[in-house]
Amino acid sequence: MNMKKLREVDPEIAQAIQGELIREREKLELIASENIVSRAVLEALGSVGTNKYAEGYPGKRYYGGCEYVDVMETLAIERAKALFKADHANVQPHSGAQANTSVYFSVLDPGDTIMGMSLSHGGHLTHGHPLSISGKYFKVVQYGVNQDSEMIDYQEIARIAEETKPKLIVAGASAYPRIIDFVKFSEIAKSVGAYLMTDIAHIAGLIVTGFHPSPVPYADFVTSTTHKTLRGPRGGLILCKEEHAKNIDRGVFPGIQGGPLMHVIAAKAVAFKEDMGEDFKEYQRQVLKNAKKLCDVLSSKGLRIVSGGTDNHLMLVDLRPINMTGKDAEAVLDKVGITVNKNTIPFDPAKPFITSGLRIGTPAVTTRGMKEPEMEIIGELIYDTLIHSQETNILYEIIQKVEKLTGQFPIYEGLSYI
Repeated sequence: MNMKKLREVDPEIAQAIQGELIREREKLELIASENIVSRAVLEALGSVGTNKYAEGYPGKRYYGGCEYVDVMETLAIERAKALFKADHANVQPHSGAQANTSVYFSVLDPGDTIMGMSLSHGGHLTHGHPLSISGKYFKVVQYGVNQDSEMIDYQEIARIAEETKPKLIVAGASAYPRIIDFVKFSEIAKSVGAYLMTDIAHIAGLIVTGFHPSPVPYADFVTSTTHKTLRGPRGGLILCKEEHAKNIDRGVFPGIQGGPLMHVIAAKAVAFKEDMGEDFKEYQRQVLKNAKKLCDVLSSKGLRIVSGGTDNHLMLVDLRPINMTGKDAEAVLDKVGITVNKNTIPFDPAKPFITSGLRIGTPAVTTRGMKEPEMEIIGELIYDTLIHSQETNILYEIIQKVEKLTGQFPIYEGLSYI
């Protein structure tokens, strides 16, 4: 990837992109929703596909000259269907939020009732939060986790569904560390005559490799992002049964989007091909091992892990036992080169911009090649940073340890924007 022209035309942007590259190289990326794409995916993203308008679908475009972008999108569709064993795939959503909104507008009318997981208990904005379009256009009923176990209470969900009769139930989360029982969700949805939509944005990579049960046989609609554990470009994806295919395609275009981003769709196709390999399955296996190891290390230090552990790629850490807020913890960890995000925990007494917890995930560090020994080190560094957050000399030592660790696992060698 020759960046000569970028440097000539816009050195300020080149410098900013170089800064981001350096940040990714030199910091430990532990945000659960982030990952590191391959050079092949990067090259597809920077391709001439960005020049082409292609409203419509392969073979049925509203523009001429689509013969090659049709190949790109068809490959992405067929690979997504094969990966997830799905009847139909739409690869055009620009994001996971767009994918969710497309489903809503394909089968619901404004004012219909939807039921989703509360954001404060691990759900997502698009599952009915009042500040999201999902909360503004539809009547929302929310469910959460059991206060004692901090896990999804399926009996309570069934009770709420029976009482409120939603037209659509959303299963899925952005900060839930346990296995989700899609069979139970399907039974609940059928019992009240509701559609079931499962948002697997976080766990899609685990699902396609068999490390988390798949919702595809049980849900009417499955939505996902294509980054996170799938390790593709930022974008969205919808899977559905054949009977819903036309409605879903109309829900995306012309429902809420115009021209698809063909360079992103090309990159999705590349990522899906990478996801089909045995290497990707081993990668997901290591993501899980790393998450469990990091969880165990933090727990052994006395930090409280929400729900007592993790079954997937992320964990929630309750910081109240050490009298620290998520906001402060995120800030001090960033100072030493460890990137996480503050996050509410179930029944959190703190405000959403403060929080009592941290969300930590292992996809990106696993992509770099780190394994259990490195998780031991990272767990120690996180704990030491939080406990010694006001001791400059100790924080400086931690910075040096982070730099040493990231230097041992380089990314994008030879790439430079300046």
